Amino acid sequence: MSETASQHPYSVLHDRYRIDSFVGKGGMASVYRAHDQLLGRDVAVKLFEPAPANTEELARQHHELAVLASLNHPSLVTLHDAGIDRTDPASPRRFLVMELVKGKNLKEALAEGPLVRRQVAQLAYDLAEGLEYAHHHGVVHRDVKPANILLAEYTEHGVRTRAKLADFGIAQSRNGLPASEGSATGTAAYLSPEQARGEALGPASDVYSLGLVLLECLSGVPSFSGPKLQAAMARLIDDPEVPDDLPVDWRILLTGMTSRSISDRPALGEIILFFRRAFLADSGRHSAPDAGMLPSDEATRLAAVRRYDVLDTPPDGAFDRITALAARLFDVPVAIVSIVDFDRIWFKSHHGLEVSEIGRDAGLCASAILGGEPWVVDDATFDPRAMANPLVAGEFGLRYYAGVPLTTRDGHNLGTLCVLDFEPRETTTADLQTLGDLAAMVMSELELRLELRRVSGAASIKA
Repeated sequence: MSETASQHPYSVLHDRYRIDSFVGKGGMASVYRAHDQLLGRDVAVKLFEPAPANTEELARQHHELAVLASLNHPSLVTLHDAGIDRTDPASPRRFLVMELVKGKNLKEALAEGPLVRRQVAQLAYDLAEGLEYAHHHGVVHRDVKPANILLAEYTEHGVRTRAKLADFGIAQSRNGLPASEGSATGTAAYLSPEQARGEALGPASDVYSLGLVLLECLSGVPSFSGPKLQAAMARLIDDPEVPDDLPVDWRILLTGMTSRSISDRPALGEIILFFRRAFLADSGRHSAPDAGMLPSDEATRLAAVRRYDVLDTPPDGAFDRITALAARLFDVPVAIVSIVDFDRIWFKSHHGLEVSEIGRDAGLCASAILGGEPWVVDDATFDPRAMANPLVAGEFGLRYYAGVPLTTRDGHNLGTLCVLDFEPRETTTADLQTLGDLAAMVMSELELRLELRRVSGAASIKA
């Protein structure tokens, strides 16, 4: 056991969690890095100080456990286990076992300087989604600040960093502790005006605190600093400064989020949509082509789409057999024959889905047709081309995509034959050959129908 682990009186907690190192202490609890010897994984253990029965502190410990147990979202730290350590019968200690987030917290990251706008957009999107989920379940966090935001690194190269909100110790829940009216609870530099006044809080309070965090990410310094009382009271008189060099739409949103008037603050759904679009727009300049950007030959490609006359046709059994076969061969839940129109993607056959069309910007098929090669995303969570796509980041939960363009004889890509999964997969050369053969079957069917229409039309003219 390391030297820092000696701050904990046990080497193994509950005969299961081996304490490896001390992480930090805050309030009435200490956090340790530990190893779950039963499941063979590293975890974080939050061990509370002993609390006498029937005390407010014991109630808060139980409340934090209840809140964490009720929430499950990728932007919130996950609770794995909980219990009571009775090694000292006279002083039992509650503990929580949570996922170990590998990476810095936002406070540590900001010590190295402000973030670029693209990073802020991704972080804001993650946190807004997590807060919207928590609010939907009746939980107001009340302590949104950089130290409580963990930056989870999923790869060595930092391709995808997800922001996770931690520490629900003072969260307000409709099923838990009542709001503490008359006293300000939270961290002075990030309190909302109503929080500073000791009033009852709602979701808009978290929106304000998130706005302050985002401003700090952009500038590198807190909007309200100094002694605690001065920092807390400052927002009752002044609005935080929003940088002039931000785009107008960013300034409008952040000004609204940090307004002293609750009614002026935008809903989290609006915030999520804004930052998703902002990240996608900026990602298009840094990595993959933006699906909404049209190639230079788009007009002739769209003319080819209309030549094959497949946009306004009913479901087709021939295509359905191909997608069903693709789903069986690849053992995936979804297979699609898509046709990419100017602003829509039409699913001419959609095995495993009830949806028959989606917007072009949301569909990965629009990216797949930009080149003449198969377009494969083995794990969308880590792939910069797809990780912010709403089908990936939203409720749909797409993780795997493989699509082969449906290419006409004169070289135009009409759409794709693609397979989708909600789990990551590895794609082999043989897989791509199989998918290419199935795409060729789709095109053969389309070419045959085009030829039949041409012959039929010629016969009608002769008659």
